[in-house]
Amino acid sequence: MHPLLQVNNLSIRFEQDGKLTTAVKEISFELHPGKLTAIVGESGSGKSVTALSLLQLLPDQAAIDGELLFCSDGNNQLDLLKATAPQIKKIRGNNIAMIFQEPMTSLNPVFTCGFQVMESLLLHKKLNQKEARQKTIELFEQVELPDPAAMFKRYPHQISGGQKQRVMIAMAMSCNPTLLIADEPTTALDVRVQKNILQLIKKLQQQQQMSVLFITHDLGLVAAFADEVLVMHKGIIVEKGLTKTVLQNPEHAYTKALLACKPHKESKGRKLPVVSDFIKEGISIETDLNQILQPLQIPLISQTPVLSVQNLQVFFPAKKNIFGKPISFFKAVDDVSFKVNEGETIGLVGESGCGKTTLGRSILQLIKPTSGEILLHGKALQSMTNHELRNTRKDLQIVFQDPYGSLNPRISIGEAILEPLMVHGLLNNKKERKEQVIQLLEQVNMSADVYTRYPHQFSGGQRQRICIARALALKPSFLIFDESVSALDVSVQAQVLNLINDLKNKYKFTSIFISHDLSVVHYISDRILVMDKGKIVEEGNANDIMYHPKETYTQQLIEAIP
Repeated sequence: MHPLLQVNNLSIRFEQDGKLTTAVKEISFELHPGKLTAIVGESGSGKSVTALSLLQLLPDQAAIDGELLFCSDGNNQLDLLKATAPQIKKIRGNNIAMIFQEPMTSLNPVFTCGFQVMESLLLHKKLNQKEARQKTIELFEQVELPDPAAMFKRYPHQISGGQKQRVMIAMAMSCNPTLLIADEPTTALDVRVQKNILQLIKKLQQQQQMSVLFITHDLGLVAAFADEVLVMHKGIIVEKGLTKTVLQNPEHAYTKALLACKPHKESKGRKLPVVSDFIKEGISIETDLNQILQPLQIPLISQTPVLSVQNLQVFFPAKKNIFGKPISFFKAVDDVSFKVNEGETIGLVGESGCGKTTLGRSILQLIKPTSGEILLHGKALQSMTNHELRNTRKDLQIVFQDPYGSLNPRISIGEAILEPLMVHGLLNNKKERKEQVIQLLEQVNMSADVYTRYPHQFSGGQRQRICIARALALKPSFLIFDESVSALDVSVQAQVLNLINDLKNKYKFTSIFISHDLSVVHYISDRILVMDKGKIVEEGNANDIMYHPKETYTQQLIEAIP
């Protein structure tokens, strides 16, 4: 009996401006029915490109060599690279289905969720409208969406990220595929939602005995859910085998590096390892982890509050009457009070929709609070005039979650960092400001030639460092990091966390670190606040919250960490 998919010597190259770039280099592997196989590696390692090649979804400038032998009936093999347009159209969504990384952009905003799932059934299963609608509602029940009949009529913008991902899974499962490709399906989701989604994929896989190709950079997820694992680095499979064997006894330095980069219990108060500690210029090096895990210089925390939040409330209109006046409100932040002392880093954790980001933005006055008081260095922010608030903003900065959307694509990196210096009239002339910008870039481990380049020329991790440099340009005493490392690979995440620790020691800033990843928050924070439904349900020392949580909600968050 043939494997479900046999990949032989697959190579993928892209041509741009007359130059060839090799994304995947002569890789071979097999997928078997009823098995969940994970591909792990950093961004740019070739994971997604490999998956997209299976469905001929790569752009025209991609040159592909090798064989992709697909066998859905147990006997006849079809080389997917040589499949005709009608053959591949019949396979897509029917025999091979794909869940894409970003559910926000994978669903069409102008059609209802139900219609988008029905579309596949009407095309491949030749059902009539009534049968397709009934089957779609059954699928929504299967993926455990609340009120499936109502969900059928809703548009993507009306549901949460986790619910969008369940709609994508329902769409992928609608034609009972023999192979499901899941490309980073849980990257932007909270730990509890992530756990539920992965358990759902595993349950559906076992029920239907299909093969799953699961693409991720998180080895914790691999350990919890995968049967086999392929480790990719720079377009090559450096290690493969049974998950337990590869993760418990890694042979390649790159696999060891990925395992070491993730913050864990012993990491707190120490520098995190990065891939370059294990591999230099493509050569594996003998690594003494005890030398890498050096104690950090931790700035002293005074008992003087820099920020004081008292009885803060932020309400949004939920329903309006026929005259447009609100008659009910959604309580995004509900009577929240806390203090942040000088030199302290407060971690703010909770699921999507709990109010973390709204709280952070209301502190910055980007969202006007409904009631309550916010004091920065003893001064009430709400009572300030626009001019006073603008001057205060020098002292209060934010690093946003999305490094792609945070930078203007039309202005160079240097101009982007220079802008706040000019707006606030700091330094005497453009030459001095440029020197300051180059100094800031060097402090975030970027070279001076970055000054004239544009955002599209950098990776996500590099852009996040640039955003940190821009936030530090005005030398603020208070910084808010809003999910600043959640979309980054574990190794890049480790680099950024090390950088934040170094800069914290150098600039002595106080900060709030917002995230849904408790292991990261525990590593970077002195104290942790846990939010649920707009309220702070638990707060305390980082170690106490992580290892001795009192509230059921906090315990559930910690249990969901893979």
